[in-house]
Amino acid sequence: MALAYSSISVELKEISLKNRPSELFAVSPKGTVPVLCLNNHTVIDESLEIMKWALHHNDPESWIGHNKQIQLEMIAKYDNEFKYWLDRYKYYDRYPEKDQYYYRNKCDQYLSKLNIAFEDNLYILSNHICLIDIAILPFVRQFANVDIKWFNNHYQNIYSWFNNFINSELFLSVMHKYPEYKPKQKPLIINFNL
Repeated sequence: MALAYSSISVELKEISLKNRPSELFAVSPKGTVPVLCLNNHTVIDESLEIMKWALHHNDPESWIGHNKQIQLEMIAKYDNEFKYWLDRYKYYDRYPEKDQYYYRNKCDQYLSKLNIAFEDNLYILSNHICLIDIAILPFVRQFANVDIKWFNNHYQNIYSWFNNFINSELFLSVMHKYPEYKPKQKPLIINFNL
């Protein structure tokens, strides 16, 4: 969303994490996505860093300009602490130490505070879209998609914010499904013994 908002053209390659091509590891040894290859020498392989890079180049509505330090601190909290519990909530069968409701309650400690923020604002920190809205949206979306009906009933303020985004022109413009990237195959060589 930040790249589209910043009007930065990129070539997208959809990577299946179950079938990561060697080209991915060649540009980013971590083998994670997203990865932004700026040229043959510069690679940015963290979502937030890609967003900040894009906004540095073009930020027409000043997403990053408002309360920058507060935004970055809140994003770090969600990126580290909330994501830890979110992964356990989404994949609770991989973490049998506790049940799914335990993990959902841990996530709720973050989302309940976020829900209150929307009592006074249209967006997380103000009535203006900021970087934090775009950075946290994917986490909220992942959480909501585990049990959308429960989410919609439990977080009415977040639901309005969330619904506004997922129906926005910007969101819809970047949510196209792309064919999975397949490395170029070497031609098949058949030797015949005659």
